Amino acid sequence: MLFARSLRSWLFLFLAPAFLYAGDASPRIQYGETRLTEALNAVGAKANIVLGRADSLAVKALLDSGALKIGEGELRREGFLIVTLSNSSVAVVGADDSGVLYGCLELAKRINEAKALPENLRFVDAPVLKLRGPCIGMQKTYILPGRHVYEYPYTKDLFPFFYDKAFWKEYLDFLAEQRMNTLYLWNGHPFASLVKLADYPYALEVSEEQFKQNVEMFRYIAQEADRRGIWVVQMFYNIILSKPFAEKNGLPTQLNKTEPIAADYTRKSVAEFVRQYPNVGLMVCLGEALQDVPMQNEWLSKVILPGVKDGMAAAGLTEEPPVVVRTHATDPKVVMPEALKIYHNLYTEAKFNGESLTTWEPRGVWQQTHLAMSRLGTTHIANVHILANLEPFRYGAQRFIQKSVVAMRDRLGAGGIHLYPLAYWSWPDAPDKTEVPLSQLERDWIWFEAWARYAWNPDIDPDTDRAYWLGRLTEHYGTPEAAAKILDAYNDSGECAPRLLRRFGITEGNRQTLSLGMTLDQLVAPEKYRPYAELWLSQAPLGERLKEYADKEWAKQPHEGETPVSIIREVRDYAQRAVAAVEKAAPHVSKNSVEFARLRNDMYCIQALSENYAAKAEAALAVLRYQHSHDIEDMELARRSLASSLDFYRKLVDLTKETYRFANTMQTSQRRIPVPGGKDGQPANYHWSQLVPIYEKELVDFDQQLADLKQGGQITTHPAIQPLQAAGFKLFSTHAEIYRPGPGAKVFTDRPWEIQSLAPELAALTGIRFSDAEAKAGRYKPVEFEATESVRVIIGFVQSKEKGWRQPPELETDATAGNLTNEPLLLNAATVDTLPSINAYALKFSPGRHKIELRGDGSFIILGVASAKP
Repeated sequence: MLFARSLRSWLFLFLAPAFLYAGDASPRIQYGETRLTEALNAVGAKANIVLGRADSLAVKALLDSGALKIGEGELRREGFLIVTLSNSSVAVVGADDSGVLYGCLELAKRINEAKALPENLRFVDAPVLKLRGPCIGMQKTYILPGRHVYEYPYTKDLFPFFYDKAFWKEYLDFLAEQRMNTLYLWNGHPFASLVKLADYPYALEVSEEQFKQNVEMFRYIAQEADRRGIWVVQMFYNIILSKPFAEKNGLPTQLNKTEPIAADYTRKSVAEFVRQYPNVGLMVCLGEALQDVPMQNEWLSKVILPGVKDGMAAAGLTEEPPVVVRTHATDPKVVMPEALKIYHNLYTEAKFNGESLTTWEPRGVWQQTHLAMSRLGTTHIANVHILANLEPFRYGAQRFIQKSVVAMRDRLGAGGIHLYPLAYWSWPDAPDKTEVPLSQLERDWIWFEAWARYAWNPDIDPDTDRAYWLGRLTEHYGTPEAAAKILDAYNDSGECAPRLLRRFGITEGNRQTLSLGMTLDQLVAPEKYRPYAELWLSQAPLGERLKEYADKEWAKQPHEGETPVSIIREVRDYAQRAVAAVEKAAPHVSKNSVEFARLRNDMYCIQALSENYAAKAEAALAVLRYQHSHDIEDMELARRSLASSLDFYRKLVDLTKETYRFANTMQTSQRRIPVPGGKDGQPANYHWSQLVPIYEKELVDFDQQLADLKQGGQITTHPAIQPLQAAGFKLFSTHAEIYRPGPGAKVFTDRPWEIQSLAPELAALTGIRFSDAEAKAGRYKPVEFEATESVRVIIGFVQSKEKGWRQPPELETDATAGNLTNEPLLLNAATVDTLPSINAYALKFSPGRHKIELRGDGSFIILGVASAKP
């Protein structure tokens, strides 16, 4: 029972079991008292306890009387002191309400462990990182019909968990126990589900009944989170509009440039959100649809932040609500200084290892970006994002996680951590194939707990830390013997995926699913697939890629740092050790045997995956060596390694066919490596079994090439595409004209530049030309055409970084890139007079009338319109 007493009555504390406060307790202290009472009642203990902030009257009375002493600087933000007083009562003193809450939870934990109220207590603790919390994706594994990426209204059909108060109690209690103090909700455009605007009533995307439920639940979640010391933050992208708003005003739902009515709508949406939910934070992602940095700068400083201020005025707030600015797809060095001139309570956020977990030694450009943000004087947050190389398997490598948190603080200057779940797009269900979906919170408890533990304090003695994890795993699996080996298996298996991706991968981004493997061509010739260089320049230790290693090895030059050969050796060793450890644990498991069986299977999956990559990387090294040696024995070695990699992949299929529903949680065409993850708007290539024919054909094709080589032919690791078939179309734009690509053809209406050579695959097409000068000046008028069949418009991008040439979008920074292929269809597809080489990409269109529009500014070439049929 809660007793609220005045200072005069505090002496009665020692006459009966009670809690003492000075005045009414805050909701956070009440929550802490409730958890403490539950712990005392569970063990039948009686206690006299003082709860309060250091500045409360009750605590001051103890200080004045000499019954309590607090050292200078002993209490820090969210910190607490638990101390046994001379009369055997206990004081729980917090630097603030959250500190009291965490002190209560700490004392409750000790009571549960000791089965009694511990004696002679004096314990002081406080967090190292200021912000600590996970995110929930209000997003799906697929794109909704008639919509685009990130566009998901808040409805019961899409997100049933959002309306489940029992779920929220369990989840928020878990976060409080882990001392997490933030919770991020991610959505493209949440406003049209959560607020109504007087000026734009038609913008609401949900029914009135659904809207009322949304408001009730959102306020409930925010209130219950606040009771537990958790700050809710709603994230949104720019520029994304409500679908009914966009349709009524003749706009697309996702804009790559500002429109006056869109700016007014967005500002008023933000203002109304702040007015309705004044204790909820906002996180803005300036990038994705809106790619132009000066425009992002203007949008933040003239639309978003003024909207927050408008909401403050309407709600009567005198203190600025916190706003988090993501550095994703923008230049924070440009936008942050301008934003800080008009708004001060800003936080910044950037991805830790991109969209994967690859290293605790981040460096390069991304390290400097983090450091620049950390030096602004605001709190900078490191975001553990997507985990595209870890999914779908369990990950509990606390050793790797601890080093990563230390790196966030010491190498990047971060003061906060923002954590993704391991299966982001399918929250709250785990990807395991079970009759009743597994809860991610239950399956991946060690993932969340490890990050939370080290975000609170990463500087823990290794022996003390190991003892903690052995205790937690003993609780789960029954015996210390099992716990010790399971912890070793977690730590060893957790080294494999990070090493594999950072040394062999195409990207640390969301467009690659590591566990589905890679083709030999992607390893031998990654330049065809637009590799993202920051993977190895920023998100990996110093080292060599496959081609660099092979070239140096042939030239007998010294190697530097981490090499493909060292990684092959290390992942094989780590994977073997993980399997051996989990097998030694098996006889000692006496609890949760079904979950242990799943964990055990994961260790074998990670071993098969590691062996698959190791063998295929060896095949790639042999092919690369052949390019120097021209020795057929190198190709024979490559063939044996390629066959071995296929065997291990088939083993991975056997291990997952009855245990996993999918390998990756985002099953759209944004997934590109090893193959596109969606086709015709439907999920595709999301299970290992679906890729077996691709890898089997790869071996068959290699055998044919090897046979051709023995007959004097030449090697190709990837067959050329078939000649494209011309598609009929009607051109409507009067500022453009058709032409036949080929030597001597002009590619622009206002330039003399002529094609010198053209890839034969494009020879049958009809192209479209327009004004280069207009496009370079930012005045490109979309070319409008009509086709009676599905077509691919072949776009030529000039390979130049000079201003004036449009760049192909990168899915690492622009998931809204639409139907343009992320990888080139043809490298060096054409040469045009003195221009740099031109790579060809395909832009897909369904039958009907369309406009050829690309994100960004600058000029490009339309090389032809081809049938979408193979």
